Amino acid sequence: MKVVISLSLVFYLFALVVLLFFGTRGYIWTDLTLIEYIKSSSNFVPFKTISTFIRVFFDGSMNMDIPIKNLAGNFIMFLPMGIYLPYFIKRINKASVFSISMIILLFVIEVTQLVIRRGSFDIDDFILNMFGALIGFGIWKTKFVQKLLK
Repeated sequence: MKVVISLSLVFYLFALVVLLFFGTRGYIWTDLTLIEYIKSSSNFVPFKTISTFIRVFFDGSMNMDIPIKNLAGNFIMFLPMGIYLPYFIKRINKASVFSISMIILLFVIEVTQLVIRRGSFDIDDFILNMFGALIGFGIWKTKFVQKLLK
């Protein structure tokens, strides 16, 4: 069972790196300085993007693929991390330690995407990723999953 879970982690991490750093988001070559790029590619206002996507979802003013992929994708992308981290790192088995670990990991990812110009820093992505990871952690803590893994 541990071998299967380890292999699934490798595939998950590979897919995550491809989605986060090698997708079509952001531009490596641009005439903007890094500071200009950061200013134009950052959202520090919580729920700004989320509320926009929810609004256009209901009023139909945008192709539905965009809000669905953004909202559901960001939520689902880190849900498995809520299971993998405490499974492989026993010290991350408490909600507080898990939350702090995820905050640090997500912050590093968001900043890295911004600095290497392969995306943006969006606090709403951070919120959705964190919420997905916490749901995954909640699934990890269920008696069913704990019995399944023993």
